Amino acid sequence: VKLNLACLIPLFNSLLADAPPGSWPWQVTLIEDNEHFCGGSLINNQWVLTAAHCVRGSPSVTVYLGRHSQSGPNNNEVSRGVTKIILHPLYDFLSNNNDIALLKLSASVNFTDYIRPVCLASANSTFHTGTNSWVTGWGVTLPDGKFTDCTKRNFACYHKKYFITESMICAGLKAGGKDSCQGDSGGPLVTKLDDSWVQSGVVSFGEGCAVPNIPGVYTRVSKYEEWIRKNIENLKSRKLHRSRS
Repeated sequence: VKLNLACLIPLFNSLLADAPPGSWPWQVTLIEDNEHFCGGSLINNQWVLTAAHCVRGSPSVTVYLGRHSQSGPNNNEVSRGVTKIILHPLYDFLSNNNDIALLKLSASVNFTDYIRPVCLASANSTFHTGTNSWVTGWGVTLPDGKFTDCTKRNFACYHKKYFITESMICAGLKAGGKDSCQGDSGGPLVTKLDDSWVQSGVVSFGEGCAVPNIPGVYTRVSKYEEWIRKNIENLKSRKLHRSRS
């Protein structure tokens, strides 16, 4: 698939804790019955990446792009319906394995300073323990697009209820206090490589929020590069964005 350079353009603003509009232009919000229920990320002009558990059984989803706040009108936002939901065929809602899904928007979107795709981690990407990453969303602990820095951890990710597979990433701080939470599901975990941002994970699950020694768990995007590409190619899209890593 031909690389489109839109996802490689550096963002025009600097990173701030209270993220101004346009800080995370790939972040989308999924709305059902006028309520935000999950996040997602724009990966080209007509496709969104999210978590399978977000859209399993969802009859009607509206995607808002360019939104900054959930509390009022957003001048830079646009909305689209969803014409197709593709869950990973091996998604298991009991184990949360393969918790990834694609949404096809009802119409393509134009890229702006506030709406832009994220690059996806390639199959050979390596993110070492200690890599700083950010997770964004409108969840309980991260309202209005705030970001949190996470330390990726590929060692002993302990969860009482779930087995952590090679298709998952653990991210968090040993001391706690930085994590995704309810409402952030489906949103992106991103890492800055040179001047571009690469999505390495999709918010999947955790035990509590920002609990010490219990990191959040994310679907590992690099493991699904081929699945993402094949599904978009099969539906005649030609604009999937990939990272240079």
